Amino acid sequence: MTVSIPELPLLHLSDDEMALVQVLRADMMRDRWELQLRDAYFNGDQLVRDLGISIPPQLKGLHTVIGWPRVGVESLEERLDLEAFRWADGRDSSELSEIAEANDLFDESSLAHLDALVYGREYLAVGSGGCGPEDCPPLITAESPLDMTLLWDARSRMGTAALRECAADSFIESGPEERMLVLYLPDQTVMCLPSESGGWEVIHRDKHNLGVVPVVRLANRQRTADRVGKSEITPEVMSITDAACRRLMGMEVAAEFFGAPQRYILGASESAFQDADGTAKSAWETYIGRVLALERDEDGAVPTVGQFAAHDPTGMTKIIDLYARIMSSQFGLPPHMLGYTTDNPASADAIRSTEAKLVKRSERRIRRFGRSWQDAMRLALWVRDGEPPDKARRIETVWRNPATPTVAAQADATVKLVQAGILPAESDVTLEMAGLSEGQRQQVRADRRRTSAGTGLMDRLAQLDDGVDAAPSGVPDGVDGL
Repeated sequence: MTVSIPELPLLHLSDDEMALVQVLRADMMRDRWELQLRDAYFNGDQLVRDLGISIPPQLKGLHTVIGWPRVGVESLEERLDLEAFRWADGRDSSELSEIAEANDLFDESSLAHLDALVYGREYLAVGSGGCGPEDCPPLITAESPLDMTLLWDARSRMGTAALRECAADSFIESGPEERMLVLYLPDQTVMCLPSESGGWEVIHRDKHNLGVVPVVRLANRQRTADRVGKSEITPEVMSITDAACRRLMGMEVAAEFFGAPQRYILGASESAFQDADGTAKSAWETYIGRVLALERDEDGAVPTVGQFAAHDPTGMTKIIDLYARIMSSQFGLPPHMLGYTTDNPASADAIRSTEAKLVKRSERRIRRFGRSWQDAMRLALWVRDGEPPDKARRIETVWRNPATPTVAAQADATVKLVQAGILPAESDVTLEMAGLSEGQRQQVRADRRRTSAGTGLMDRLAQLDDGVDAAPSGVPDGVDGL
């Protein structure tokens, strides 16, 4: 008699898994310092390097902050508004909307885009919701690169393994501030907690057997030799930020030393700087004296009193304006967004033309990030259904127009396309070009269905009325028509 012993899940990581964890952790730790540096510049927490020339030791604790990195990054992120997911063939996309709304993706997407622009990358992890597929939809979460990394195969354009190290989830019984590992593999997702022996103890293995790693990377500013991505806070941006902060600090120091005009007195006696009892006055008491009563000297000459010219900060403000123009060229922003103004304000058309580079950069990010969101949604459908979605059905992401044209301009262009016969008036594309949001387009579609249903009912009633009126004409003579 042959007895089959069921295969038990491993309670510890295998040697191959442990080696993979070490490689991934080393990769994550190697880049963490640079990521935290970019985060410090974004939050205004960076330490400005003092050249040790013009700043006295007493003012070394003075900290000046200029928020240009935040302004530049947020100005780009504010134009990346993900509105909806839909099937490219026009079929009902309610299943995509249910997954997106259950995961709050339209709000979470802004956080993911912001991290991708600041750090250069962000990760989207896909998994089961922790219960049966009929009870809850698949889970899509945005993960920071401070806590996650991914091994990438450039040839197949997909990940081979991923690792997330973070604080233990609330549903896991663990000690205070205990760390946990989540290892993402093509066939399973492994969750681990630190063991007493110093290794990692496996607490759960989710064998999904997808054949692909359920992690998607949102990469910013990729290159063929660098698929990881680069931050919008480049070394040039950090250098100009430091220079502007030092200039602001110099203005603060100048205000301390030269903000009040310096006076000089020539030919005064020592008694002019003493009280009535002969006690010497302090320097501040001498300085703030509005009226200086000075006696003539032994020769009868009146002491000479004068004042040095006060410090003029105009030269420093001009240099800060120069830095603002340089920073605007780095971010592709209109200079007025960084506080640079001129005596002759630009017209609305001139301001809109200066935003052309920012709009183009937004369109490039939409194309790159849109592909990643589509891959994440396909993985979610795969996790939910247990089989890959039909490749013939392509998922599209719907974004708000990053150019932010005026309502009148959008409406005018849409009307001209409809009148020329290029677009049908009832098409959803027409509503999208008119500038309506996804919620507004859904309301318009619902109103159209109600209107068409009401029109159809009125047509049927009219046909019935016509039939009743026409019936007596066919009745033979002498028979009353009912």
